Amino acid sequence: MMAYHYVNKNAQPNGDHEVHKTGCNWMPQPENRIFLGDFSTCSPAVTAAKIHYNQVNGCYYCSPACHTQ
Repeated sequence: MMAYHYVNKNAQPNGDHEVHKTGCNWMPQPENRIFLGDFSTCSPAVTAAKIHYNQVNGCYYCSPACHTQ
């Protein structure tokens, strides 16, 4: 299933910019996110986010397959 993905403009304390998909409870406010596109999985969304930021990670809650420790 396709879903809109976004990257948080605000980094986490460890420097990660997290990728979220529509419906995530941890989705940043509209002014704090960049639209990445409509993807069926988080992997291409993370790749797209790396255009904007060097340090990117999937959200633990909505993109666990792309979340690294």
